[in-house]
Amino acid sequence: MADNARAKKLADLIREVVAQKLQRGIKDPRLGTHVTITDTRVTGDLREATVFYTVYGDDEDRASAAAGLESAKGVLRSAVGAAAGTKFTPTLSFVADALPENAKTIEDLLDRARASDAEVRAASSGAAYAGEADPYRKPGSDEDDEGAAAE
Repeated sequence: MADNARAKKLADLIREVVAQKLQRGIKDPRLGTHVTITDTRVTGDLREATVFYTVYGDDEDRASAAAGLESAKGVLRSAVGAAAGTKFTPTLSFVADALPENAKTIEDLLDRARASDAEVRAASSGAAYAGEADPYRKPGSDEDDEGAAAE
């Protein structure tokens, strides 16, 4: 349990240090203000860290940001090592977060569901019931009396 807490603390520290270093310390034009660090995960042995990021822009911006992060990996790891003060600084690997694509897919599905609901609502707006307004039999109704008389 203590290892999980240490890994979580180190992951949070890595996320903050990398985000601050990208914002202030790296002068690579490929890593402009459109790169956002979304999450960080550290293995249980604290040897490897995966940093998830998103890039706002087109595919060309994403590719250039990935190349910029790979080239800045050593500087970022040094900054993490200085801030963490651990015996071994974890190796960093950067993974593009699929969150924006997943969110767009969900929004598209919700839009299709809303359109389908609107079609059903429009089709049923002038519709009438197939039977009577009150389809339940009541005691003493004509149908019950006819069934009892036939027996």
